[in-house]
Amino acid sequence: MRAPATAAARYRAARTVGTIGSLVLTALAAAPASSAATTSFPGAPGAPGVPATPSPETLGTALAAQRAQTTGIDFGACPQVENLPPSVECGTVAVPLDYAHPDGKQIRLTVSRVEATGKSGRAVVSRQGALVFNPGGPGASGMYFPMVGPMPEWKRVAAAYDLVGYAPRGVGRSAPLSCQDPKQFTKAPTNSPTHPDASYKAERIAQAKAYARGCARNAGPDLRHYTTLNNARDLDVLRAALGERKLTFMGASYGTYIGSVYATLFPGHVRRMVFDSAVNPDPDQIWYANNLDQSFAFERRWADFRTWVAKHHKAYGLGTTPQEVQRSYESVRAELTHKPAGGKVGSSQLRAAFLRAAYYDDYWPMRATALSQYLKGNPKPLIQQAAPHPAAAAEDENGNAVYTAVECNDAAWPTDFPTWDRDNSALARLAPFETWDNAWMNLPCAYWPEPRQRALDVRTAPGALPPTLILAAERDAATPYEGALELHHRLAGSVLVTEKDAGTHGIAGGPNACVNGHVEAYLLEGELPARRASCAPHPEPKPLSGARAAELPKPL
Repeated sequence: MRAPATAAARYRAARTVGTIGSLVLTALAAAPASSAATTSFPGAPGAPGVPATPSPETLGTALAAQRAQTTGIDFGACPQVENLPPSVECGTVAVPLDYAHPDGKQIRLTVSRVEATGKSGRAVVSRQGALVFNPGGPGASGMYFPMVGPMPEWKRVAAAYDLVGYAPRGVGRSAPLSCQDPKQFTKAPTNSPTHPDASYKAERIAQAKAYARGCARNAGPDLRHYTTLNNARDLDVLRAALGERKLTFMGASYGTYIGSVYATLFPGHVRRMVFDSAVNPDPDQIWYANNLDQSFAFERRWADFRTWVAKHHKAYGLGTTPQEVQRSYESVRAELTHKPAGGKVGSSQLRAAFLRAAYYDDYWPMRATALSQYLKGNPKPLIQQAAPHPAAAAEDENGNAVYTAVECNDAAWPTDFPTWDRDNSALARLAPFETWDNAWMNLPCAYWPEPRQRALDVRTAPGALPPTLILAAERDAATPYEGALELHHRLAGSVLVTEKDAGTHGIAGGPNACVNGHVEAYLLEGELPARRASCAPHPEPKPLSGARAAELPKPL
């Protein structure tokens, strides 16, 4: 499931509300799904399960990286469309569309940078190279990342590293993908029943088929080249273009999967890697099974939110138990199904808004206030928080197109709807909050026109990869904790730091000083704790008054 928010908007909202960590560094979305495979791929020679003979893609990556190292990146003022401050420089790097044919069609990836400040307080700090960041998705842009440098949580890192963001292939101006008219994609109000009937399912099947056709029509034969494998290869070309002999990388959410694939294909090119909120990289989980696990985990996180709201009944009046809060939510959902708020917010928009609260507890006070105010006759906060934002329509549709293309191309999906129907109907009885909406988002993969790959067997041999750092919140729903355990098992020498009893998606650079301390010690000194370590949870959010919540900018 992809994040419903744009990175830049989350950055602005975070600065206003006062919390920055998860809102800044993740693009939500660790989507998941599938087991079986259809076509295999050639990877790095010597990697587990990979032939020793270099594949055309491997040779093509080496050639593209060599060219990029020679050419470099010509950084200069950022185009106005990027909406970045003058302190951030922008450039592009050329990568082959198809690494098996490195002399064929080239696409250009946009890159952003703020150079290392060299100062931490009064101390002069030595530059350690570039820190490249990917916020996840698939389909999210990291172009905003250099903007975090002045924040207190990042100043020490920004002193030692050039902060580098980029837009992966298909995203933003990097050979952008589109599958549907953005206005149609963000059409509202719409409704999505928790337990859909046969008629509604038939309607969504037709929409999924049309969406898959739209992707194929708009991208043509290029569509098959938007994959995690190519994202990892692009990352190695970017490394070379930046003049880095070895890569220092931080990935959040889906960015951890790019990073783990990179570590498997190019272990000798890794300097340091931070995996924040890890996707389960087990080939049998990519991506169909992961999505089912994700939907189940969202139910638990939804319960956490309702428990918090019930604890603050005096502030919100939504119920003294999670069950009573659920009834308040369902009453609003039922009313919006028949009478959309402001003509813009139906039950689908309501669910999407509250899903964000399941990603980030920063949103809990705003969402609870919106629900409370609506039941008191004031729909304005709910409309502000849940209605589609026309200015973000093109970016949202582009992100969803990339999400769909990458996940559908990455692995095999069930191609018969009865399998989807059986699995999601059973799951929805246990986890109704998000199950079917997650299924509808991924259903185009059942009708995908391109051949599927076999998911890479992510793993590294002892000593092949430098020590890496994995971060995970124990109750994260977007990337359930089991994924961090699996990645920890597969990457020899990795260290896992767990934020206990917390569920925010993306914890680096957030409000937990213990987590940030581990990140700084690793990136700045190469120091890691023992094989596993834990941090106490960050404080729960505090309730907001209705007036204060209504004044907040519209969060995406």
